[in-house]
Amino acid sequence: MSRSAIPGWPMSENSTRKQRHGFQPGQSGNPAGKPKGAKNLVTRAVEDLLNGEAEKLTRQAIALALTGDPTALRLCLDRIAPAPKGRRVALDLPAVSSADDLAAAFRATLEAMAAGDISPDEAATVAGILEGKRKAIETVEIERRITALEQAKDKK
Repeated sequence: MSRSAIPGWPMSENSTRKQRHGFQPGQSGNPAGKPKGAKNLVTRAVEDLLNGEAEKLTRQAIALALTGDPTALRLCLDRIAPAPKGRRVALDLPAVSSADDLAAAFRATLEAMAAGDISPDEAATVAGILEGKRKAIETVEIERRITALEQAKDKK
């Protein structure tokens, strides 16, 4: 039970103000949204601090990396050769047009992961895509069944 529902218990000012000035359901307080190109306050502050110093800082990071500083070295190497964010996965999957085909595709994905051909993360990504395909097949099948039932009902 909320405090405002207790007889004799005063409603807080904050609650009253929200009720008087709150947004209507389904109505945005900022229909135009954030303007394109608008930057976060912290982002603007960092840009102001670095204004004109970025080249000096970059050269200093490189100089430190060349002297063997591990943090500077990691920073520079991450810029030169960033960690891969994904790679093309080549799997021999059957054409998927039914639930039976999906089972075979999931099995092939699992076997490729077990053999070390793809990583568990890559297998999870492929499985997610196959799950999307399963939902699409299911939706089409349900729609087909509903249409058939409606047509059968209209014939009666």
